[in-house]
Amino acid sequence: MKRREFIRLLGGVAAAWPLAARAQQPSRTPLVGVLMGTAQSDPEGQSYDAAFRQALERLGWRDGTNVHIENRWSAADVNLARTYAAELVALKPDVIVGHVPVVVTALQRATSTIPIVFVQVPDPVGYGYVSSFSRPGGNITGFTHFDQSMGGKWLQLLKQIAPNVTRAAVLLNPVTVCACYLPPVLAAGSSYGIEPIETPVHNPAEIEHAITAFAQMANGGLVVLPDITTIVHREPIIRLAAQLSTPAIYAFRFFAADGGLMSYGVDPADLFRRAAPYVDRIIRGEKPSDLPVQSPTTFELVINVKTAKALGLTVPPTLLATANEVIE
Repeated sequence: MKRREFIRLLGGVAAAWPLAARAQQPSRTPLVGVLMGTAQSDPEGQSYDAAFRQALERLGWRDGTNVHIENRWSAADVNLARTYAAELVALKPDVIVGHVPVVVTALQRATSTIPIVFVQVPDPVGYGYVSSFSRPGGNITGFTHFDQSMGGKWLQLLKQIAPNVTRAAVLLNPVTVCACYLPPVLAAGSSYGIEPIETPVHNPAEIEHAITAFAQMANGGLVVLPDITTIVHREPIIRLAAQLSTPAIYAFRFFAADGGLMSYGVDPADLFRRAAPYVDRIIRGEKPSDLPVQSPTTFELVINVKTAKALGLTVPPTLLATANEVIE
């Protein structure tokens, strides 16, 4: 080979080295933000986060290896939700998972471009998060946990387990609750001989006052709506219902597991598991607007027989037969 040709070849190889080096460099590790509605110390919130992470791992994404997951915990505090939403948006993640409406509203206000996958939102169209279930139309999509039939079902089940109940306090925080919950409950009252009474509460002190005052009336029951406030403050609700011998129905299993009488609703951990494939698809380039909002597919009835006995209630065999879980 002639000296001039050798130098030209050597120069071409050297020029190609930076290109090859750049081609071998790994791309940026995807960043996933997660903004929870619960406190970090809440075991339920931790179980949801664990379910989400495990589902992501099954899809090939392991935190600290090929994806980074950044968590924030708002503890049902509207101001904290806004603060943490701004923090996560500033990190410019590939996608953010938002838990409950308080959180998703804060995220929606913080960004209109970063993809958001919501979990445990009852009425995404009513909140203005999406245009429709089939065509979300923006940067938000996700998984709902409420069906209109649930309102009547709560009253039906309460009447079955406590036939003497003729009125029920419907516990909710008007600041954080979805407007979609109350109408179905109110509309179903006459069908089951129960007068539903809207009972607004904002904090533990108001919760105690409301339940105590209502328990002084005869034949009273309690319907605890699936609001982040009632979730975060579930301990005093369950304790007071037991102390004041008030039959109560809740929307999530953990209420019954913690001593509540019964629950009927969806499994939030399952919703977080179902959210993982959407996060995976968005990381890989799909748009939230192309991913339809998904409704709940299964509902579970859980009965705490020990609590029923303490309240002097006999659970009908037909009701026990339909329960997904009976806690002894």
